[in-house]
Amino acid sequence: MRLVTTSSVESGTILAKAIYNENGQVLLNEGVELKKAIIHRLNTLGISYIFIKDRENEDIQYNGTISDSLRKEAIQTINSTFKEIQKDTSLHGSLVVEKASKKFSELIRCLMTEIKDQKELLTLLSDAFIYDNYIFSHSLNVTLYALAIGIKLNLPQRDLETLGLGAIFHDIGKIKVPKEVLLKPGKLTQEEYEAIKTHAEEGFQLLRKVPTIPLLVAHCAFQHHERLNGSGYPRGIVGDEIHYFGKILAVADVFDAVTSNRVYRRAMLPHEGLEILYAGSGTLFEKKIIEAFRLAVVIYPVGITVDLSDGRKGIVAGQNIGFGDRPKVRIMEEMGEKVPPYEIDLKNELSITITGCDTTF
Repeated sequence: MRLVTTSSVESGTILAKAIYNENGQVLLNEGVELKKAIIHRLNTLGISYIFIKDRENEDIQYNGTISDSLRKEAIQTINSTFKEIQKDTSLHGSLVVEKASKKFSELIRCLMTEIKDQKELLTLLSDAFIYDNYIFSHSLNVTLYALAIGIKLNLPQRDLETLGLGAIFHDIGKIKVPKEVLLKPGKLTQEEYEAIKTHAEEGFQLLRKVPTIPLLVAHCAFQHHERLNGSGYPRGIVGDEIHYFGKILAVADVFDAVTSNRVYRRAMLPHEGLEILYAGSGTLFEKKIIEAFRLAVVIYPVGITVDLSDGRKGIVAGQNIGFGDRPKVRIMEEMGEKVPPYEIDLKNELSITITGCDTTF
């Protein structure tokens, strides 16, 4: 299989990985021939990248980080809980959150088990989902990334569970933001941006009133947009005034935001998202957390075509645990000329680096 931009796909191409809706139902199955109308629809829905069949690389396969059944359960739980909170205006949603906290805690334990048991690095790019409400998918993705960071940092089990709850609820305040602002497909006005920014404090005020949830979970919602140099919001606090979990969530939140499919912009690839994090290392984000994140996630997804520093080109065929930037590459070209495919392992070829990615069909 190969990973390519949806916009570059030609009619007649065969889909190699299924595409789902937010309820986990298959919208397009593996093996479907992509006609022009389907490709247009996928682009309209904001699916930036898809996996396609490639005869030369049929054996290159990658499975999702978490099982389809657990992802479906997680999204449905987040979906139903957030919608109930929106309806429960008389109690400001606190009763619904209290009831959901046990369910979420169990869900987080299941997610942790699957992440720890996974023999591959964490990647969510291989899971092509179409979501009607970005908040639900984003909450799950940020939870997975935050847990992966926490596991790499050797946080105790209890801390991981609290961090997971903080991640799953970090954007709960967005239910108070008008939908037309939250889902606006273009650039926000200053007034609209100020409305978006209220979600951090709204989430804090909601969560701090729930007796079954640690106060630290409320502070995760409060602090995930704060930055080390004080340029964040809502309070503009700096350095160690920001809780360590707030710093972890800042990294997870930004990475998922820039690498997710959105109707109004192209999703970045993981290495592009990581570059944004490193650009803010030490000023916006804590370097140690970015380093832990780099070790935990896939930087160059299986199936993507990469250019190497020695002039060769190939397809990422496998990953190396703890070396996300040094995958196994199946060489297809040398200095622009096709060659019989063979594999190299960049973990062992330290003088060679990846200089770029090619996602065109």
